Amino acid sequence: MNVTMKIQNVKTIPSRRSIPLVLYSLVFLSLHLYGAGEKTLVIGGRARWNMVEHRMGITEISSIRPYPVLILSSALRSDTEASLDMDLSFDAGEPGLFADRMGHYRVKTAEGLYSADRRFARIGMGAALFSGNRLKNVNTEAPLVITPKPGALLAPGQIIRDFTMQFWLFPMNLENGEQILSWIASKQERPGEATVQRIHCTASKNRLQWTFLDFFYLNAPAERMSISLEGATSLIPKTWSHHLIRFDADTGLLEYLVNGYLEAITYVTAGGREGGQVYYPRIGQEGSLTLGERFIGMLDELKLYSRFITNPGIHKYPLQGGRMETRPIDLGETNTRVLMVEVSGGRTSNSGGMIQNEYAEQGRLRFSDDSAFQFFIRAADSPYRWTGTTAEEASTESDWQLLIPGTALSGIQGRFVQIAAVFYPSGDGEASPYLDEIRIHYQPDEPPPPPTRITAVAGDGAVDLSWKPSSDADLAGYLVYYGTAQGDYFGEGAMLGSSPVNVGNRTSIRIEGLKNGMLYYFAVAAYDHGESAHIGAFSREVAARPLRMLE
Repeated sequence: MNVTMKIQNVKTIPSRRSIPLVLYSLVFLSLHLYGAGEKTLVIGGRARWNMVEHRMGITEISSIRPYPVLILSSALRSDTEASLDMDLSFDAGEPGLFADRMGHYRVKTAEGLYSADRRFARIGMGAALFSGNRLKNVNTEAPLVITPKPGALLAPGQIIRDFTMQFWLFPMNLENGEQILSWIASKQERPGEATVQRIHCTASKNRLQWTFLDFFYLNAPAERMSISLEGATSLIPKTWSHHLIRFDADTGLLEYLVNGYLEAITYVTAGGREGGQVYYPRIGQEGSLTLGERFIGMLDELKLYSRFITNPGIHKYPLQGGRMETRPIDLGETNTRVLMVEVSGGRTSNSGGMIQNEYAEQGRLRFSDDSAFQFFIRAADSPYRWTGTTAEEASTESDWQLLIPGTALSGIQGRFVQIAAVFYPSGDGEASPYLDEIRIHYQPDEPPPPPTRITAVAGDGAVDLSWKPSSDADLAGYLVYYGTAQGDYFGEGAMLGSSPVNVGNRTSIRIEGLKNGMLYYFAVAAYDHGESAHIGAFSREVAARPLRMLE
């Protein structure tokens, strides 16, 4: 009785031959025989990454291998996002598309500004490339001008408390007088009396020098202060360096850092030391921020914050790494065994356009700079109930099992499989592992083949059926289908029940309760063991007409 109920529960499911793997063809998954009864499913590589459903800190790029790879994102947002006022990533691909992601500033570009691609960018997919046209012709326009909209931190009349500005710089030579950044606005303290407010960041003896003119004020507008800070470290041409300047309104502290190290410090207070009355930034009228007016090189990731940022995070790749997960992948049959998962990938680093790649065909993918992967797997006959979990636990980590690529697996079984990979950068955050391809080797639990040599002998209101057993080690029994039209097995009235009739593991049966004179058609299918039994294909069809017999 239990077996009969199970078969009745699954008899409305199409047979295996009627389930084309449409999902696989849609995502161009490579599916081929790997051995006797074994198959291989490929994700990534030529098959691309359509089966990857979740990407946390992971992006896809196409410049490392012949086909796109998964890699850590170098443009991951941090917990400073809430205070971000200006964000120019220069990832748009061409200068005319450069824009402030926050929408607080207008960006205008001119001749002499170019876009460097990912190979040369410090972060993300691009950087701003300046050609130094203003060094040659003073009549040309500034290559990049940023003007504030109402509500921006640098909008006219704003009194600023804390602020932080940071950017990455790649100078070609860094000659004296090259101007990296300039803010100019007008100040009118009294009718007929106007001054110019300025911030300059310029090169001097291979260092950057910051000058603030009439930018900091006391409550009384006439009391203003000018400040100058100069870096202590000589910058190396054709090398990326990180620059950050920040102000704390509570103490008046103004600091300049290069590559995360303190270069210069002062207090914007009466007396110039901690504890004095603090001067605050007061923004002038008609101000604009100019970038690269007398500069040859690249600038990337210009950001302005409305707070004092204590941990800017200057690593190329996030030290916490990232994670990807595939969607539940349908292997086609319940009780399918996953035999092995192989992966290929490598590591990559990029310094000023010098890309270094290391490729590994198989293995755990751990590299000498400590960049590495960790892989996980889970399988189940339902994508909503993974092995060893309840429905409530299905979204937790408890059901994931550690996966060592290239080693034989045991106990990973189900119609659906899901793969996860954690990406860890190098110890200094300058290199990322990348994933090129995942190959899942599996063995489907296919339905048993149909029985052969089926015969049908008519009797009085009955038909005697017999057949040769199906050759399957997992055989559990047979279903007998009958009907009154060829290929149409919806018969009713037999004493054993309507079609199909579960006859258990027998190879002959008498079907009684049929109408004499009516031609009946029969087919037999085998099914295997399991909570969700697999029903095989139909056998050869046979026919018989029950007739009343002479006594």
